[in-house]
Parts: sequence; structure tokens; C-alpha cells
Amino acid sequence: MRTTDSATDTHCPYCALQCGMRLRPEPGGAAVTVEERADFPVNRGALCGKGRTAPAVLSSRVRLTHPLVRTHAGLLEPATWEEALDAVAEGLARAGRTYGPDAVGVFGGGGLTNEKAYALGKFARVALRTSQIDYNGRFCMSSAAAAHQRAFGLDRGLPFPLADIPRTGCVVLVGSNLAETMPPALRYLTELKANGGTLIVIDPRRTRTAEQADLHLAPRPGTDLALALGLLHLIVAEGRTDEEFIAARTTGWEEARAAAMAHWPELVERITGIPVPRLREAVAMFCAPESAMVLTARGPEQQSKGTDTVGAWINLCLATGRAGRPLSGYGCLTGQGNGQGGREHGQKADQLPGYRKLTDPAARAHVAEVWGVDPDSLPGPGRSAYELLDALGTDVKALLLMGSNPVVSAPRAGHVEDRIRSLDFLAVADVVLSETAALADVVLPVTQWAEETGTTTNLEGRVLLRRRALTPPPGVRGDLDVLHGLAARLGVEKGFPTEPEEVFEELRRASAGGPADYSGITYARIEAEQGVFWPCPGSPGVPGDSPGTERLFLDRFATDDGRARFAPVSHRDAAEVPDADYPLLLTTGRVVAQYQSGAQTRRVDELNAAAPGSFVELHPRLAARIGAVDGSPLAVTSRRGRAVAPARITDTIRADTVFMPFHWPGEGRANTLTNPALDPTSRMPEFKVCAVRVEPA
Repeated sequence: MRTTDSATDTHCPYCALQCGMRLRPEPGGAAVTVEERADFPVNRGALCGKGRTAPAVLSSRVRLTHPLVRTHAGLLEPATWEEALDAVAEGLARAGRTYGPDAVGVFGGGGLTNEKAYALGKFARVALRTSQIDYNGRFCMSSAAAAHQRAFGLDRGLPFPLADIPRTGCVVLVGSNLAETMPPALRYLTELKANGGTLIVIDPRRTRTAEQADLHLAPRPGTDLALALGLLHLIVAEGRTDEEFIAARTTGWEEARAAAMAHWPELVERITGIPVPRLREAVAMFCAPESAMVLTARGPEQQSKGTDTVGAWINLCLATGRAGRPLSGYGCLTGQGNGQGGREHGQKADQLPGYRKLTDPAARAHVAEVWGVDPDSLPGPGRSAYELLDALGTDVKALLLMGSNPVVSAPRAGHVEDRIRSLDFLAVADVVLSETAALADVVLPVTQWAEETGTTTNLEGRVLLRRRALTPPPGVRGDLDVLHGLAARLGVEKGFPTEPEEVFEELRRASAGGPADYSGITYARIEAEQGVFWPCPGSPGVPGDSPGTERLFLDRFATDDGRARFAPVSHRDAAEVPDADYPLLLTTGRVVAQYQSGAQTRRVDELNAAAPGSFVELHPRLAARIGAVDGSPLAVTSRRGRAVAPARITDTIRADTVFMPFHWPGEGRANTLTNPALDPTSRMPEFKVCAVRVEPA
């Protein structure tokens, strides 16, 4: 590992906080030290263990340092870059020639920089001419994005900065465990309470975050929609609606109100398991102050009705006038490092850069002009993430995968692994030899966060700049270099530059006039202003004529008529409910020391010492009933497979529910069990609830 000469301000490679940090070379240049950046407003110097130990993955001991190509003997062996790129180009081209362009798939990731996500989408549609591109962000916040679009006409995770949270009167946190998923953000809730505000946490587990709450509601997994409807019923019945706001700034109230009134408190208690007095207490706490917020995360979103569930929580904000006003509103706590930017610039199946719709003729014409192609040459929308993975080996014969590990992270992971193994050709670009990369025909070693420059967009919609602090090992190249080399081999000599800032300048033009308009943002502005909030329109040659938009919707919503839309939704069961064969509910999530599929964090000794493997969390009553002993192996079985992990007995979880973290492969792989039932709007799989049985292994 070689470093540059001085310390470099950059950002953490992990979650959507994108915490500021400083990398300083150690004497001799053999490593770097992470230092706090107290001046960065999001984390104000605080870092979690993952951020502090992030440089450990830069070590050649744990990361890929040369391309690998599978030999006729079936082994992955070192190869030159020219040999590897030739093999990838030929594998993709052969599938396209034999079966047609849509037999070639591309799968991206929510950790890719904006530049790489943009270039990957362009590569799929211009160099490969395929519609079959999506990314793992579909598994994270797609339901919230769909509900945001439906209600407000625009999706940005948080329509206000994190700094507003401590200043509001009440926060309802639905299905989020910030203390473990985004530890530096927990201070915003601590400050909220110190300022006299109240915190309601909704989670089937009494997590470290729920311990901070003034009120913790623990609904049965899969019933968040009924809970939101029941609270709105009480708000109406108790006369707590803001009729003036509803009349002036919304539409669809009558239908939404009628749907909510069908969910009376006693019915909601039977569905959710939450007593009526606790429902009334939540309504009183939410409605008492002048301002309030609802923040959702994967709990309510990763369901087969996630879009409607988020819509029901948005309804609470609209009915009480807690949207489009200072210190109030609905927000989604985006998960992946560039989960926000990654869904804005073209690696989703249905989108073009700038959050434009692929089916919009004007959007196609605008982007095609920037790309120098005929609009008619751009393919239409393709399959969503799980549907794309499910089609591997049948309709999709070859796959280029960047920045994702679906063998561990996808629902019904055993089936997805089988589909990946059935491909004619698989190429993976990654930092480490992940479980998915180990199945590839060609593995391309690519640069990491500290070895490359590029932008990310955090959960606030703040566009940030990561600066290259280190020189990558000699055998490693950037993803932009990979796409440039592949495009040239596929006959597209121009249009895929390797310099990130050059790509960003093109992204600015492509996004101009779109919902996610970055045209007024430049690298220089980001650096000078500690990030710039989009939308930020700009004029050609005048990049600084907009200040950016820190707070959305204060004057009007982004719909055609400027009004927010209520969602007329009703409760429905999860796609799979308990029965005699599978009498319990499984929910999944994260632990503080690991991240996503664990491909990188599982290679850090300090993090592995804190979280060495999977486990099954269950209530003492359930443990006594099945004869489970703390620390002994438990078998968890669903209709899709079986996982085995040690028991962790605790009274912080519902007695009808078990929990598993999803960071590990092998026999403890939680996603072997999860249900790929899809939300009809967002195409989000139902990770957060499925029926299982549990017994000593």
C-alpha cells in the first residue's frame, strides 16, 4: 500500500451517513490512520467501529490484487488485465450474439460512486444494448422511494437535513435500529430528548435504539401497515387532523380517511398485538408538539406491501400537517453508502440519469443527446433485481456484476446461488473474493474508497466528494477503467472516460432539468461547502447559480399541481403467515460490527472478534418450549431452506418471533430462509417477515 504525502479528507465507505474522516499516512507509508473530522456536519467527528477499521480492508492480505480467470480445470488462476478484459468482453458478446442483447445482464450496487453508477447504466444501454440492468439498492429503500414518489412527486431519503431532527417535537422511528446500523446518528435522537422532544420506536425487538425511546411499540412482524392505519383512525376520531393543511396542500384525503376508519383500535390490537392504550399514547405523543417527523427504515419497507406501508405512515404526516413545513415531515433512513445517488443516475431497471423515467420520450431524448446516440436505440425497462437474478441461466445467460454479493444478500439465497451457477458466463468486479466472486469465470480486482476519487450522495441528499488518499496496488484498476476497456472491446471507442471528474461533468449535463438535478454541482463546490444538496440546477458555464435545496417541499410538493397525495391503503397479511408446519415468524437485520453481506467487514479481525458469526435470537418462553439452550445450535427452517446458528436467548424479542442477522454465508445464512415475494410497485422482496419453525439442531 502506498500513500500520498499528506492527510486527505474523505468519507467512510460504509453506510449512508457517509461520515467525514481524515486519512493520514503513517511513517514509512505502509498504512494510514483514520482521524476524526469534527468539522463535517453529519457525524461531527464521531465514527463507529467499521469506519475506524476501514483501512484494514486495504491490505493486500485480504483484498484482490490481480485478475483471475477460470481455467479449463475449473480453477481461478491469475491472469493479465488484457487477458481478463478480453475474456469478459468475449463472454458478454457471445451471449448477446447467440441469444440477443437481453441475454446479457448487469447487476450494480448501492456502494458504487455516482460516477460509477452512471457509467454502468450507460455501459449497459449503449455498449451492451441490454435492458437487463438493476442493482442491490432495490433490496434496500425501493419501497420508500416508490411511496415518496407517489405522495410527494420526488424521492429524496430525507427532505431535510439530519440537523433538523433534534429540533422537532416528536420522532416516530419505524423499523430502524440506528444504534447498530448508523451509530453516529444516534446522537440526533439523544439531542432530541435533551431538547425536550419525544421518541417513539416501533420494532418487534427491544433494540439498543428502542431502549432510548419514551415509548416502544413491538408489533408482530408484517403488521406495520395496520399499525399506521390504526393510529390514523385514532387521529381522526380524536379530532387531531389539520383540516386547513389538508384542504390547502393535499388531495385524496376522503379515500384515505375512509380506509383508515375501517381499522378500528381493537382490530388493530388483534392484528399487531399492541394494546389499545399504547396506541392512544402514541397518538397523543405524536400530536402534542407543533412539529413531528416519521422516519422509516428497512423494517416496514422490506415487505411485499412495503410501498403501501410507507404510504400509510406518510398519511399520518399529511393528516396532521407534519409535511412541507419546517422541522416536520416523512423521511427514509437510506442504508447503503450511496443508496441515494445509486438510484438516481441510471443503474435501476427503469431509470435514466437525473432520476428520469426510461419510458418518458423527453427524458430519453435528453439523455440520448448527451450520450450521442439515437433515442430509439435505448432499450426499455428491464427486470427488477430479484427478477433479474431469478432469470439467470434461463433468459439471461451472461452477467457482469459490480459491487454486490447476492449469494449472501439476496432473498431465497440458495435458489439465487443455483441460478448464478447456471450462467454461461459470469464476470465480477470487486475488492475482495466474495462468495459471489468465487463463482465467477473472471474476477476483476478494483480500487476501493480510499484509492479513488468520486462523489456519493448521503441520506440527506447531500452530494459529497471522496478524495483519493492512496495509490492502489499495481495489479488493481478502477471500475471506470474496467468499463472503458470493455466498451472499447465491444466496439464503443468513445464515451467512457476514466477520470471521475470528467464522468461527473457528463452526469451534470445528463441530469440537468431532471428531478435529481446535479447540473449546478461541481467538485470545487462540494469541497468548499461540505457537500451540496440536490436538486441544484445550473446553467451551462455557470455552475454556482443555485444554492442547492437543503429542505424540500416548504412551498409546494413536486407533483404537477403542487399538492401531496394521500395513499388510500388497507392492511393485508404478509405473503406468508405462520401455520402448523411453520408456526413462528422470522425477521432479519444487522449487527453493529458487520455490514451488509459482510464481504469486507468479515475480513477485519477487530470486527470479527466483536461479531464472529450468525445467531438465532429467541424469547425465553419459546426457548423453554422447544428445549433450546443459550449458545447451542438451532435449526431454523422455512419453505425455502434451512439455516443453523447458535441460540441467543433474550427477553427483548417477541415470543412469536425469531431474529437472525444476514451478514454470513454458509449454514448460518439467514437469506437461505427469506421470502422473495415482491411488492407490486417497488418490486422489493419481503426480507423482513416469513414463516419458520425452530428446533435444536
